[in-house]
Amino acid sequence: MAKAIKKQALGRGLSALLKDPENDIKSVADKNADKVVGNIIELEIEAIEINPFQPRSNFNEESLRELATSIKELGVIQPITVRKLDFNKYQLISGERRLRASTLVGLTTVPAYIRIANDNESLVMALVENIQRHDLDPIEIALSYQRLIDEIQLTQEQMSERVGKKRSTIANYLRLLKLDPIIQTGIRDGFISMGHGRAIINIEDQDIQTDIYQKIVSQNLSVRDTEALVKNYQESLKPKTASKPKAASFEIADAQKSTFTNYFGTKVDVKVAGNGKGKITIPFHSEEDFNRIIKLINE
Repeated sequence: MAKAIKKQALGRGLSALLKDPENDIKSVADKNADKVVGNIIELEIEAIEINPFQPRSNFNEESLRELATSIKELGVIQPITVRKLDFNKYQLISGERRLRASTLVGLTTVPAYIRIANDNESLVMALVENIQRHDLDPIEIALSYQRLIDEIQLTQEQMSERVGKKRSTIANYLRLLKLDPIIQTGIRDGFISMGHGRAIINIEDQDIQTDIYQKIVSQNLSVRDTEALVKNYQESLKPKTASKPKAASFEIADAQKSTFTNYFGTKVDVKVAGNGKGKITIPFHSEEDFNRIIKLINE
């Protein structure tokens, strides 16, 4: 089993910094602002208010409970994003389902990205710099790309120019976020690789995804083994083409062969194939013999 990768530590020390009145950060020009922009900070839920302009008002209760169960087991994989309103007061920008689900399971804090005044370009710079780091796992990179899309409204083409990566590479990272949270955690902890994840993502059913993930971990399957496993599953879903029934074969008795031989006055060869088809060969020895046989057929 692959060794676990050390996860990025959450900014618990930064939480204390933000709660210190003498270090009330209001813009990127303020002291210690560089420690906030682009970092994950453990934030008290009671300090966060819901955005009144949030367009989404209805949340599926069953889906919310499923997310709550996942958070209880695995924690909040993707941090929420908030906007700083005042001292120790924040407004939610994105992640309301994660915030609601965290509240359901009794969490008092939640990992969050904090946006402060005029930090747009600073955030872009911080995220781009973060992506270039060598110690990030694939999910952390994917989340950074997703933030650039959600919060800065960068297209994949624009991100490609900013970070110096091919657009297809960025798309491959982003697709990892469609994996079941358990599998995302497996990638972050180093139990499977990004290659494994890219193979699994070709299956839409998340229950089947997790079944394959368990096989990869328990049987130490390679990426190629995983690709074959996924291909076999996909092939099993294709409708089977009904094969045509084979024609029953039969045998020609010697007496039946003799009937041909006696009638034509020459040894006739009769052959039958396995599908019931066959051929009759009538030999002749001269033009005169050929005309004799033709005469017999025409009688």
